[in-house]
Amino acid sequence: MSAIRQSIDISRSPEDVFEYVTDPTHLPEWQDSAVSARPLDGAPLHVGSKVAVTRRMGKREFPMTMEVTELDPPRSWHIQGVDGPVRGDVRGTIEPLDGGKRSRVTLDLDFEGHGIGKVVAPLVVKPYARREMPRNEEKLKHLLEN
Repeated sequence: MSAIRQSIDISRSPEDVFEYVTDPTHLPEWQDSAVSARPLDGAPLHVGSKVAVTRRMGKREFPMTMEVTELDPPRSWHIQGVDGPVRGDVRGTIEPLDGGKRSRVTLDLDFEGHGIGKVVAPLVVKPYARREMPRNEEKLKHLLEN
Protein backbone atom coordinates (compact mmCIF):
# COMPACT_ATOMS: atom_id res chain seq x y z
CA MET A 1 0.00 0.00 0.00
CA SER A 2 1.37 3.39 -0.96
CA ALA A 3 1.71 6.21 1.53
CA ILE A 4 -0.38 8.53 -0.66
CA ARG A 5 -2.89 7.71 -3.39
CA GLN A 6 -4.76 10.33 -5.37
CA SER A 7 -6.96 10.10 -8.49
CA ILE A 8 -8.49 12.67 -10.79
CA ASP A 9 -10.57 12.51 -13.97
CA ILE A 10 -9.30 14.55 -16.91
CA SER A 11 -11.14 15.33 -20.14
CA ARG A 12 -8.30 14.22 -22.42
CA SER A 13 -7.38 10.90 -23.99
CA PRO A 14 -5.08 8.50 -22.13
CA GLU A 15 -2.48 9.00 -24.87
CA ASP A 16 -2.46 12.79 -24.40
CA VAL A 17 -2.30 12.51 -20.62
CA PHE A 18 0.47 9.88 -20.70
CA GLU A 19 2.56 11.92 -23.13
CA TYR A 20 2.34 14.98 -20.87
CA VAL A 21 2.84 13.40 -17.43
CA THR A 22 5.78 11.24 -18.50
CA ASP A 23 7.66 14.17 -20.06
CA PRO A 24 9.93 15.23 -17.19
CA THR A 25 10.28 18.77 -18.53
CA HIS A 26 6.59 19.37 -17.69
CA LEU A 27 7.00 18.49 -13.99
CA PRO A 28 7.53 22.10 -12.79
CA GLU A 29 4.37 23.14 -14.67
CA TRP A 30 2.05 20.95 -12.61
CA GLN A 31 3.92 20.03 -9.42
CA ASP A 32 4.31 22.80 -6.86
CA SER A 33 7.53 21.50 -5.30
CA ALA A 34 9.29 20.74 -8.62
CA VAL A 35 11.79 23.48 -9.45
CA SER A 36 13.34 21.70 -12.44
CA ALA A 37 13.45 18.31 -14.14
CA ARG A 38 15.48 17.11 -17.08
CA PRO A 39 16.34 13.75 -18.62
CA LEU A 40 20.01 12.89 -18.12
CA ASP A 41 20.52 10.94 -21.34
CA GLY A 42 18.69 13.24 -23.78
CA ALA A 43 16.87 10.30 -25.38
CA PRO A 44 13.11 9.79 -25.30
CA LEU A 45 12.00 8.41 -21.93
CA HIS A 46 12.51 4.64 -21.64
CA VAL A 47 12.97 2.01 -18.93
CA GLY A 48 16.35 2.79 -17.43
CA SER A 49 16.16 6.54 -18.16
CA LYS A 50 17.40 8.75 -15.37
CA VAL A 51 15.94 12.16 -14.64
CA ALA A 52 17.53 14.93 -12.55
CA VAL A 53 14.84 16.58 -10.42
CA THR A 54 15.20 19.51 -8.04
CA ARG A 55 12.41 20.00 -5.49
CA ARG A 56 11.80 22.80 -3.03
CA MET A 57 10.46 22.27 0.46
CA GLY A 58 10.15 25.51 2.34
CA LYS A 59 13.22 27.57 1.48
CA ARG A 60 15.49 24.61 0.72
CA GLU A 61 16.08 22.92 -2.62
CA PHE A 62 16.85 19.23 -2.88
CA PRO A 63 18.40 17.69 -6.01
CA MET A 64 17.68 14.04 -6.70
CA THR A 65 17.92 11.45 -9.43
CA MET A 66 14.90 9.37 -10.45
CA GLU A 67 15.01 6.25 -12.64
CA VAL A 68 12.21 4.97 -14.87
CA THR A 69 11.61 1.33 -13.91
CA GLU A 70 8.39 0.68 -15.86
CA LEU A 71 6.82 2.36 -18.87
CA ASP A 72 3.64 0.99 -20.47
CA PRO A 73 2.14 3.70 -22.73
CA PRO A 74 -0.55 4.92 -22.34
CA ARG A 75 -1.47 2.91 -19.23
CA SER A 76 1.22 3.17 -16.56
CA TRP A 77 4.68 4.20 -15.45
CA HIS A 78 6.88 3.77 -12.40
CA ILE A 79 9.82 5.92 -11.32
CA GLN A 80 12.04 5.56 -8.27
CA GLY A 81 14.57 7.74 -6.53
CA VAL A 82 18.09 6.34 -6.70
CA ASP A 83 19.99 8.77 -4.47
CA GLY A 84 19.58 11.14 -1.55
CA PRO A 85 18.30 10.70 1.99
CA VAL A 86 14.62 10.57 0.87
CA ARG A 87 13.83 8.62 -2.29
CA GLY A 88 10.46 8.89 -3.95
CA ASP A 89 8.62 5.95 -5.43
CA VAL A 90 5.90 7.01 -7.89
CA ARG A 91 3.49 4.77 -9.75
CA GLY A 92 1.07 6.32 -12.20
CA THR A 93 -1.85 4.66 -13.95
CA ILE A 94 -4.22 6.01 -16.56
CA GLU A 95 -7.59 4.40 -17.05
CA PRO A 96 -9.64 5.27 -20.17
CA LEU A 97 -13.13 6.67 -19.56
CA ASP A 98 -15.98 7.32 -22.01
CA GLY A 99 -14.45 5.20 -24.74
CA GLY A 100 -11.03 6.85 -24.41
CA LYS A 101 -12.25 10.46 -24.58
CA ARG A 102 -11.43 11.02 -20.90
CA SER A 103 -8.93 9.57 -18.46
CA ARG A 104 -8.68 8.73 -14.77
CA VAL A 105 -5.16 9.39 -13.53
CA THR A 106 -4.10 7.71 -10.29
CA LEU A 107 -0.80 8.52 -8.62
CA ASP A 108 0.63 6.34 -5.86
CA LEU A 109 3.48 7.94 -3.98
CA ASP A 110 5.71 6.60 -1.24
CA PHE A 111 9.12 7.42 0.17
CA GLU A 112 12.12 5.45 1.35
CA GLY A 113 14.40 7.08 3.89
CA HIS A 114 18.15 6.55 4.09
CA GLY A 115 20.27 7.90 6.97
CA ILE A 116 18.62 11.10 8.26
CA GLY A 117 15.89 10.47 5.67
CA LYS A 118 14.48 7.71 7.90
CA VAL A 119 13.41 10.48 10.29
CA VAL A 120 12.67 13.21 7.74
CA ALA A 121 10.50 11.13 5.37
CA PRO A 122 7.64 10.31 7.78
CA LEU A 123 7.77 13.55 9.77
CA VAL A 124 8.26 16.13 7.02
CA VAL A 125 8.22 14.79 3.46
CA LYS A 126 5.10 12.57 3.55
CA PRO A 127 2.86 15.21 5.21
CA TYR A 128 4.15 17.85 2.78
CA ALA A 129 3.50 15.61 -0.24
CA ARG A 130 0.07 14.60 1.09
CA ARG A 131 -0.96 18.29 1.18
CA GLU A 132 0.59 19.06 -2.21
CA MET A 133 -0.69 16.10 -4.26
CA PRO A 134 -4.36 17.16 -4.61
CA ARG A 135 -3.24 20.64 -5.79
CA ASN A 136 -0.86 19.06 -8.27
CA GLU A 137 -3.57 16.89 -9.77
CA GLU A 138 -5.91 19.88 -10.05
CA LYS A 139 -3.15 21.82 -11.84
CA LEU A 140 -2.59 18.85 -14.17
CA LYS A 141 -6.32 18.72 -14.95
CA HIS A 142 -6.47 22.46 -15.59
CA LEU A 143 -3.41 22.43 -17.88
CA LEU A 144 -4.62 19.48 -19.94
CA GLU A 145 -8.23 20.61 -20.27
CA ASN A 146 -7.48 24.20 -21.30
